[in-house]
Amino acid sequence: MKCLSTLVIFMTLIAGCATHYCRKEKDSLVLYLEKPGAQRVFFAYSLDGFKPHEARHLDGRWVVVLPYENPFRYYYVVDDEIFLPPCQFTESDDFGSENCIFDPQQ
Repeated sequence: MKCLSTLVIFMTLIAGCATHYCRKEKDSLVLYLEKPGAQRVFFAYSLDGFKPHEARHLDGRWVVVLPYENPFRYYYVVDDEIFLPPCQFTESDDFGSENCIFDPQQ
């Protein structure tokens, strides 16, 4: 599955907003969030009931590493605010917001 097309990444960079992308590395999914000015970033996903996990800050990006095999829904919490990055697939949640969707089959 492509997390974002090159065009979307390019347009996001031009707009000065957050950039979000992922890569498969062996059996892992590595998610990257470039959010200039962010002080603290957490990642929450459906496979563990949306428990917040602190993202690592590495080379100006926030990084999360997960197993690749299962689909899941997710969002970030950036500086205590829920943040939905630009993502290809989304769905509404039970709280009037949205979640991104990752599916290794797409």
